[in-house]
Amino acid sequence: MGRHFGDLAKVRHIISYSLSPFEQRAFPHYFSKGIPNVWRRFRGQVFKVVPPFVLSYIVYSWGTQVHSDLKKKDLSLYENDQ
Repeated sequence: MGRHFGDLAKVRHIISYSLSPFEQRAFPHYFSKGIPNVWRRFRGQVFKVVPPFVLSYIVYSWGTQVHSDLKKKDLSLYENDQ
């Protein structure tokens, strides 16, 4: 009747290797190499990432302050009203 789903094509000359998950360690060298590596990568990137965030925060807070100041009424315009 034809080929079945599992036998759609013959693949030759391809070798694949795999390791059982039961033979792998879940957290190898986690404390001895992992945490120092995270610290090294953090130190290398912090001066590239933090300044734009700080600048954005300063601009945002300045804009918010100016907006709230501009929303207020100037009381000197209404001194002589009765």
